[in-house]
Amino acid sequence: MKRICSIYRSLKKNEMYLYVLKSDALERVPESLMAAFGKPHHAFDLVLSPERKLSREDITVVLANLEKQGYHLQMPPAEDEYIEHLPEELLRRNDPM
Repeated sequence: MKRICSIYRSLKKNEMYLYVLKSDALERVPESLMAAFGKPHHAFDLVLSPERKLSREDITVVLANLEKQGYHLQMPPAEDEYIEHLPEELLRRNDPM
């Protein structure tokens, strides 16, 4: 099943994205979520299908959430993920001698 999806980015929280069905726009997103998300900025539209790969989300979860609740919220990566990718020498730079 292919779905045309609009993706909005949050202006409040860096790397937070809201996926919605293009046909529904933001109609099915709860007001409480919109208040926390802030003013949505349309990033782009995308055709989603089970065969498509997404960089940080499981496509089956995204499609299921779109079908069930009308939206999918992509949270920013945990700050720990940034630290894991630093070279070992940078991670140890502030260690006591």
